[in-house]
Amino acid sequence: MIDHEGAAAVRPLTLAWVSRHLEAHERVVGTETLHGGITSEMRKLTIGTPDGSTRALVLRSIVEPFYVGHAEDSMAREPGALTLLAGTDVQAPRLVAVDPTAAHCEYPSLLMTHLPGRAVLDDEGVETRVPLLARQLVAVHALRPAERPPTYMTLTTADTVVVPQGADTAVWAAAIDVIRRPAPPYEGRLLHRDFQPGNVLFDVPPAHPAGARISGVIDWAATSWGPADLDVAHCATNLALLHGPEWGLRFTEAYEEAGGTLAAAPDERLYWLVRDGLACSEEVHLVSRPWREAGRTELTRRAVEERLDAYVTALMDALG
Repeated sequence: MIDHEGAAAVRPLTLAWVSRHLEAHERVVGTETLHGGITSEMRKLTIGTPDGSTRALVLRSIVEPFYVGHAEDSMAREPGALTLLAGTDVQAPRLVAVDPTAAHCEYPSLLMTHLPGRAVLDDEGVETRVPLLARQLVAVHALRPAERPPTYMTLTTADTVVVPQGADTAVWAAAIDVIRRPAPPYEGRLLHRDFQPGNVLFDVPPAHPAGARISGVIDWAATSWGPADLDVAHCATNLALLHGPEWGLRFTEAYEEAGGTLAAAPDERLYWLVRDGLACSEEVHLVSRPWREAGRTELTRRAVEERLDAYVTALMDALG
């Protein structure tokens, strides 16, 4: 919703910093809280222009103490990615300014242009959106940066996985054994590293959901270098939890149908798919909260845990 306090909703130092990066005689005239972010506070800023019209920018501020400690890294990755993406077939925000160490703002902050469209998390139309998501991710992986971003990181270990209540412990034990193995060899690609429906904007005609098109990809703060399988696995896990396990399995097929290349050996594919699914087990509450805020109130923590269990089981049945 619109914050009618306008510019006052932005912290004073940050507002001054934003104002220094506007065009002459422009000013912040309103703000809107953007929901869905886990690591950052996001606001849409309405900018009043001298001719009486408006334009929009997005302000990302990292305010949670844990993430503030890692802000310099993420605030370095996103500007690099946005600069790389300018002029490519991947629509992304344009960088306006960044203050990675909070030298000028109350918190580490990044200012960028606002893209049209919205994240679509509803079940309706998922069969249309999945191929679009797959084609978009293939386009991301086709990019060749002059300077590689940092190599991907995975924090989940066999000892940190949280087995959902009521899950088949034998299936989960077998899945956990999969990630005890060394990571398979891979051909490196540019990774978004959080490519999933919440970070892809769609333009959906109200009377024609099947006519949806992607209008942009956002949140490039975790851009990395690594296997295409890892990005695919992450989106597949999110689709499985949002729409049902079958849509996670379908996404890997759609990615290859769109021209993407995944690991050839089934055990190597399984490694990346299971690794991302098990990683989600540790943060189900964080993953599901933005979905409920966006209207998917039926996706309680327990409901998402049950879908995760079903998805991991389906992976082990299909590839294990």
